[in-house]
Amino acid sequence: MIKFNFLKLIVDIGNSRTKLALFDEKHLVKHEITSNFSKDSLSNFCDNYLVNSSIFSSVRILSKADHRLISSYNGLLLDSKTPLPIQSNYKSTIGTDRISAVVGACYLFPNKNIWVFDAGTCLTADYIDKNKIYHGGRITLGLEMRFTALNKNTSKLPNISFSEESFFKGDTTEKSIISGVQQGILAEVRTLISDFEKYNNDFIVLFTGGDASFFEKELKNTIFADQFLVLKGLNEILDYNE
Repeated sequence: MIKFNFLKLIVDIGNSRTKLALFDEKHLVKHEITSNFSKDSLSNFCDNYLVNSSIFSSVRILSKADHRLISSYNGLLLDSKTPLPIQSNYKSTIGTDRISAVVGACYLFPNKNIWVFDAGTCLTADYIDKNKIYHGGRITLGLEMRFTALNKNTSKLPNISFSEESFFKGDTTEKSIISGVQQGILAEVRTLISDFEKYNNDFIVLFTGGDASFFEKELKNTIFADQFLVLKGLNEILDYNE
């Protein structure tokens, strides 16, 4: 008798790219990042795997074609009405990427107070306590958005991108921008952590997102990082709704 192993399709649609994953229970079997969310991209990704359930999350407005594609997979589209395995004290609608990240953090670190940072287009910081109660957090500009803002909102500052080399202070305009953006965003994170320690020093700091490796390198042993955190959170939300 042949035993079929059905997998779960997890799709995280971001502002500029889409993350795809296949899970076998809690195990991440396959993942991919694509700039194209389409029927062909999903079909090619799933290939010969057998998928029996799926969840889709999007931080951008979906088109009618997007909705038809999700429906063709009988997918769960994460929104503000989707039941979650956590409680929330947030007073307005929260982004699906943020809520998925905190759910993923609870899965990885149960019974812990956690600050979850998602370093992508924006830098978000979200706090969830050891009782799985979400308390909100902060939203600010991400690294590339800060570089872009300096160039677009001034007439003379050049368009600089992220640098692997960090400078405490710059002796050129380019290095001064790199120092201001990269050391500035690190100072924000350190200040948040330091200020929160005055009220509660029993917590961990977890990073995810495209720029997580920068913070992991600069903050060294003071944080944890997981590039698949949002995907793992979506997998937990799908399990909770099945």
